[in-house]
Amino acid sequence: MAKRIVTDLDVASKKVIVRVDFNVPHKGDVITDDNRIQAALPTINYLLEKGAKVILLSHLGKVNHKEPEKTEADKAKNNMAPVAKRLQELLPNNKVTFVNATRGEELETAINNMQDGEVVLMQNTRYEKGESKNDPELGAYWASLGDLYVSDAFGSVHRAHASTVGIPSHLPSAVGFLIEKELKYLGQALDDPARPFVAVLGGAKVSDKIAVIENLLKIADKVIVGGGMAYTFYKAKGWNVGTSLLEEDKVEVAKEFMAKGGDKLVLPVDTVVANDFDNPTDVKTVDCDKIPDGYMGLDIGPKTVELFTKELAGAKTVFWNGPMGVFEKEEFAKGTIGVCKAIASLDDCMSVIGGGDSASAAKNLGYADKFTHISTGGGASLEYMEGKELPGIAIIEEK
Repeated sequence: MAKRIVTDLDVASKKVIVRVDFNVPHKGDVITDDNRIQAALPTINYLLEKGAKVILLSHLGKVNHKEPEKTEADKAKNNMAPVAKRLQELLPNNKVTFVNATRGEELETAINNMQDGEVVLMQNTRYEKGESKNDPELGAYWASLGDLYVSDAFGSVHRAHASTVGIPSHLPSAVGFLIEKELKYLGQALDDPARPFVAVLGGAKVSDKIAVIENLLKIADKVIVGGGMAYTFYKAKGWNVGTSLLEEDKVEVAKEFMAKGGDKLVLPVDTVVANDFDNPTDVKTVDCDKIPDGYMGLDIGPKTVELFTKELAGAKTVFWNGPMGVFEKEEFAKGTIGVCKAIASLDDCMSVIGGGDSASAAKNLGYADKFTHISTGGGASLEYMEGKELPGIAIIEEK
């Protein structure tokens, strides 16, 4: 079903609450990567141009509410003030007011004093204990501050929080341009992919990807598995995995996937192993069934890069989530680089990265612009590819 988008709302002179994802990396008062702020600008600018009063809500980091001494430290560390400063720099022609409160007179006064085309950024939603519990009173209170609600934080829509589900249960709602884009590309990959459709899944754990593998084995033409989770599949084949990452309790699941998937499931054929993770003195490439005792698999090998590149050749839709190895370390990054290059070089292909580490890898390697779409929500994109309903999307009104 098509969701209402921000252009379907009459926003002139209205107070529009926008849930954005300003959960940006920062060191002290310095934001080290403002990509998520930039990603929200199309929706914010549209609303400002239409004469809306824009009230922005976002979380930043985590706040431990169980231990009082940690609560205050987390709040100090995850204050939204530096975000407000950066936002004002990005919106030089619009007044941005930061309110260091999540409820009360200061916040209400700032909102009531807003002129059309102005912005109020509220303090971190997670300062409120009730945010992550979707406290009904908190959702209703925040909703009372505005006239309309726009959801544009794709990285948070898989969580039923007060700011993602509570508020829109009280107000007319729509999605912003960022979520519209996410739903377009992820939806196309899942519901109507151009074929062949190849899914590439990496990362550390099978347990994180069970439902994704299960769903994609039904939909994709090929499911390529690499990264740390491949070693659980080797164990399921009865091979030695040395000291490689292994989920002993998921070996039977891996067996089932191999039986179900048959030729559709593609596993690595060689692996780069080392005698130590932190200070390796011996790094070598071996076939996957020849991992020696005391060695740990940390990347796919060159034969596997060749195999995966061949399997990707001619693909018209690709979904990629998860690196092929410990790509943060140069000696174990070749597999991820190889796969990234193979996908980036495909012609006439809709290529989607499902956020997370693979998105970081593509950006760091300079291939970001070679992909059709890079999702801004790792967890949300994975749950979407599992076929799950995302609560923060489900609550938004249909067209």
